[in-house]
Amino acid sequence: MVQETSQTLDRGLRVLSLLSDSPEGLTVTEIAAALGVSRTVVYRLVVTLEQHGLLRRGTDGRCRLGLAVLALARQVQPLLREAAVPALRRLAEATNSTAYLGVVDGQDLLAVAVVEPPRSDMHVAYRLGSRIPLDRGAAGRAVLAARTAAGRPLDPPWVVSSDDAPGSSGIAAPVSGIPGIEAAVGVAALGLPDEIGPRVARAAQEIARAIG
Repeated sequence: MVQETSQTLDRGLRVLSLLSDSPEGLTVTEIAAALGVSRTVVYRLVVTLEQHGLLRRGTDGRCRLGLAVLALARQVQPLLREAAVPALRRLAEATNSTAYLGVVDGQDLLAVAVVEPPRSDMHVAYRLGSRIPLDRGAAGRAVLAARTAAGRPLDPPWVVSSDDAPGSSGIAAPVSGIPGIEAAVGVAALGLPDEIGPRVARAAQEIARAIG
């Protein structure tokens, strides 16, 4: 049985998806060509999305995502946290290290879920809501490595860093296969043995399945 869908809503969502992949923006003509519809149809979609703050048009005539998208994105964080915590808890217990999930927000990695090891006299603190530039720390570099790989699996599927926090090391793996979200799972500790890498990669796969 074929389910009924809204063609207009579908096209509007496709416009937002196109813009999310085009930070430099797209013209109405370019959007129309990508969707295979007329410029008139796209113009109506653009005006409607603009009225809701989901799209903005610059003086150059190019359309970009609007600030209202950020408000929607913030509401996703609790859902990501809920899905990630079970896997992070298992990872923290198995490695006796602080485990976290970071999500790309602009040029930073935002920590949206953190689980500290339950049986540790000394461990690295990782603050929920902390921001670290993508080119620093294991998780941000894991995201950048996934971008460079462009869909190809990393080998090995994790990244090691020595500057997650002063005097600490980090291992992280990208969380792949979630449309519209760039994220990574990582652990931070004073010292990390090599066998932790596969555990981190498995945790990233578990979270990808839970969120997907």
